[in-house]
Amino acid sequence: MRQVVVGLDTSCYTTSAAAVTADGQVVASCRKLLPVKLGERGLRQSEGVFIHVRQLPERLEELREFIRGDEIVAVCASSRPRDEEESYMPVFQVGDAQARGLAAMLGVPYFSSTHQRGHVAAAMVDSGIAPGDLLAVHLSGGTTELLSLRGEALSLLGGTLDLHAGQVVDRVGVALGLPFPAGPHLEELALRGHAEARLPVSMAEGGLRCHLSGAESQAQRWIASGTLSAEDTAMEVYDLLARTVARLILAGAAKTGIRQVLIAGGVASSALFRRLVTERIRKSDRGLRVCFGKPEYSGDNAVGAALIGARKYREMMEKAHA
Repeated sequence: MRQVVVGLDTSCYTTSAAAVTADGQVVASCRKLLPVKLGERGLRQSEGVFIHVRQLPERLEELREFIRGDEIVAVCASSRPRDEEESYMPVFQVGDAQARGLAAMLGVPYFSSTHQRGHVAAAMVDSGIAPGDLLAVHLSGGTTELLSLRGEALSLLGGTLDLHAGQVVDRVGVALGLPFPAGPHLEELALRGHAEARLPVSMAEGGLRCHLSGAESQAQRWIASGTLSAEDTAMEVYDLLARTVARLILAGAAKTGIRQVLIAGGVASSALFRRLVTERIRKSDRGLRVCFGKPEYSGDNAVGAALIGARKYREMMEKAHA
């Protein structure tokens, strides 16, 4: 009988359930976006909580079909956004509560992790990242951060001082009449556009911090005035994000000496963004190794939570048999 660990993640954008084997092989990932009305730029936390309560049982029913006959040996959930003790969002309590209840009913261990650690763990799957220290860039609608991962120590090095990368994409996309979340639709527009670096990069603290709100405001002015086509506006946004993230990475590498980078998060699932940021970094430092998570593991998902749970389960069993 195969032993599996179940992971749950209930973010601001997606309801997710996943399963991995106890030795860390991905079995299944079941996800569903939170529905947002056309023209809206997101949901209130209370709305997100209600939708997760409705959608999570469906994801577990879907997941059950992949693990019939398997033994669930542990459950893990993202209980808060980041590692900081004060980090909190109500939406994550849905997955945390369901996971605790599931573990209690099954009589198996429950493990808690964070959404951000889950993103990094999921992005590592088949990414080509080598063992050892790494820089991690987490880009989403709620996070734009540069981190260092040394062993199990995940430390914040820098990131945005105002808007997040995903917020810029979504706000510009919604202003252009695209559905939320706007990433795939804005990317489709951008591929037909042209960029001339019209949006200036705004960095601070030696390149470890960035400002994105000014660029988003300028893009909104273009849209309102019709100065640029929708295609060129979209491409300028992706070009700006690539230039900004490249600067963050180069500054982080210079500060830490770490020579490999893992880029994770929903924004990083864009093939266009991946190409643009890789080209930028190679122009400045060809020796810096840049890796990306697989697209299906770059957006919000519960695979990372399941992988973290599997690792903690193995550690628990090793201690028990020591």
